[in-house]
Parts: sequence; structure tokens; C-alpha cells
Amino acid sequence: MSPRPGSLALDTVRSIATPEGVELDLRLAGPVSRAYAWLIDLFLRFTGMLVLWLLLIPLGRLGQGVWLIVWFCVEWLYPVAFEIWSGGATPGKKLMGLCVVNDDGTPVSRWASVTRNLLRAVDFLPLFYGLGFVAMVLNRDFKRLGDLVAGTVVIYVERPRVASAVPAAPPLAPRVPLTLDESRAVLEYAERVATLTPQRAEELAGIPVRLTGTGDGPLARQRLLQLANHLIGRRPQ
Repeated sequence: MSPRPGSLALDTVRSIATPEGVELDLRLAGPVSRAYAWLIDLFLRFTGMLVLWLLLIPLGRLGQGVWLIVWFCVEWLYPVAFEIWSGGATPGKKLMGLCVVNDDGTPVSRWASVTRNLLRAVDFLPLFYGLGFVAMVLNRDFKRLGDLVAGTVVIYVERPRVASAVPAAPPLAPRVPLTLDESRAVLEYAERVATLTPQRAEELAGIPVRLTGTGDGPLARQRLLQLANHLIGRRPQ
């Protein structure tokens, strides 16, 4: 993965090109959001194991043995099972809007998940993921050691675009071919225009004269909305 051309070093968006020629943007998750996800998962595991302990107490040493076996399985298989069979996300990651994927943006593979989670033992050293935290801080993609070895990365799950968020307007085909970044900018403007003041909306619309053919704010705003309607596939009534 490589940063978007011209982006700042602190930019957390990485662009990758698939073999099919499609460009994907991955928004990387940093140490804070991942720490919250880990704490949520820790709470869930602790609560579940506490309830199981209370249920197994009457069985004496047999109950203790069963509890230790279950604890071992939960500690090591809990994250792997959820990452493989639940879209790359444990319950904690789901609540934080995160998931684990391969470096190329594809769903995390079984062996990659097993590898990154086995290396949690190293990342945990010397205490509370000390090495893992240092690795994430020093790495541009916020990878802990397990991610570096497994070839994985933790990202924010992007919500799908909602076409209805674009105000309806008569579709207008672009007067010049649009680049991918220009198409995204037009759609993002149309989706956000309702949250802007009229003055700010017209000010922003007057900037891309290449796309609208005019610097007149109200007219440029209307044309951007028309372009957005064309991009999402709306057709004249």
C-alpha cells in the first residue's frame, strides 16, 4: 500500500490497486480505536469466563479442569474464529467499526489470522501490548508485529454510499472526462451540501470551474448536483 499522491505523511488513507485495475482506499485504524476494541473483547471474555466459573464451581477439580480448557480455547481461538467467520472482526472491532483485512484489501485469510493472533504473545511483551504499541506508533500503517508478519492491516469499515443522500436534480453528463478523485469530490460535495450554508456551498462550487464551466456560485452549485445525479445513475424523468 502507498499513500495517496500528494497526501500528507499523517494521512491515514492508503490507496491500493487491485489486479482488475480498481483503486481501493483503506482507512487505517490507529492504536486508540484498536485499544478500545481490545478492551471490549476483554470485557466480553472475562464476563463469559466468570459466569462459566460460577457454573462449574460445584464440580470441584473437574470443573476447574474444564474451565482451564475452555479458557485456553477462548483466549486463542476467540479472535481467530471471529476474524475468519465474521467478516474479519471480533465483537469489539465490530462495535468500533473496524475489521482485519490482508494488505491488498481482500478478506483476511485463515493462516494470516492464525499467525497474527499467535504473535499476540510477543506483542503483549513486556506488559499490556508494549511491543505491539511501539510497533504501531513507528509503523506508517499502524501495524503491530503480528500484522507485519501476517501481512494484515486493521481498517475502518466504510459505510456504503446512500444514493438518496444526493439531492435530486436533472442529471447532467460531465463536459470533460472526470478523474476518480474528481468523481469522488463531486459525490462528497452533493452528499454534504445540505449541511452547508448557502454561502459556503456556493463558494465551494465555484472552485472546480473545469467541471462546471462557470465560476458563478449558484449556477456552479446546481451543475455539481446535476453531475452527482449523473454519476449515481439517475436518469431524466
